[in-house]
Amino acid sequence: MGIDEVGAGAARIVRNVEEVIAGKRDAVTAALTVLLAEGHLLIEDVPGVGKTMLAKALARSVDCTVSRIQFTPDLLPSDVTGVSVFDQSSRRFEFKHGPVFANIVIGDEINRASPKTQSALLECMEERQVTADGTTYRLEQPFTVVATQNPVEMEGTYPLPEAQRDRFMARISMGYPAPGDELAMLAQRETASPLDALEPVVSIDELRAMIAAVHHVYTSQAVKEYAVELARATRDDRQLRLGASPRATLQLIRAAKAHAAMHGRDFVLPDDVDALAVPVLAHRLVPTSRAVGGHDRDGGPLIDAIVRRVVADTPVPVGSARRE
Repeated sequence: MGIDEVGAGAARIVRNVEEVIAGKRDAVTAALTVLLAEGHLLIEDVPGVGKTMLAKALARSVDCTVSRIQFTPDLLPSDVTGVSVFDQSSRRFEFKHGPVFANIVIGDEINRASPKTQSALLECMEERQVTADGTTYRLEQPFTVVATQNPVEMEGTYPLPEAQRDRFMARISMGYPAPGDELAMLAQRETASPLDALEPVVSIDELRAMIAAVHHVYTSQAVKEYAVELARATRDDRQLRLGASPRATLQLIRAAKAHAAMHGRDFVLPDDVDALAVPVLAHRLVPTSRAVGGHDRDGGPLIDAIVRRVVADTPVPVGSARRE
């Protein structure tokens, strides 16, 4: 598939999702970027702003297998990955696949599950496989987890540890809609939900072809060095006690390649890296206690500001990023 076809397919998906999620082009584009980069997405925001709706709309826009997991405190790891059941007829145990065996897995309120259940996703998200009773089962390709969580209500929840957050390629927030969009939503959903009428606009084979095309987007040495410098700057920043991991650098480049392809380019520009620096890096960083001060519990706005400062202070490579 050519780059122009990738851009056309991406535009169809964005338009389709916007039939349900209006006025949130940046969030929709970021979600699609993660899907094309074969990453995982964490949507974090207050209740009722459309986190789960965005995940469902993105999943319904592609003709692929989709499953949804409602995370609760009593959810077990086997409820996510699957369980071995004894078959009376064959007199042996058979593995019954859990909801994680799908192309797109929607994890609603992931921070409500216990750390034991959360950790069941670690192998799935990183290695695209499930190991049970000594046997390894490969997950369907492509495989993407779209998880939501509420950062405000902390009672009875289990915040994701750093290792778990690092598995997510990007974290985005929805934000409240503009007055005009909210008024249109009231009229649109007065009698029915637009999600019910949403139809796939891209087949699973087309999605796989789009992902394969993203793999071949060219990244110059200068752009790679720029991404490494951004990650290194977070590790040396005095306001951070935990900087970006090497996995963050790798996923930043992968996301930048998808971003470039969606905009009709077969090469990555520093602008692609800059556009994704906050959603890809911010959720992996941990501020010092002195830096947090009067900010919120996890220092989210502070960390976003730090990443923007790092991007502004890091010299942009001079010269062409095009393929020679």
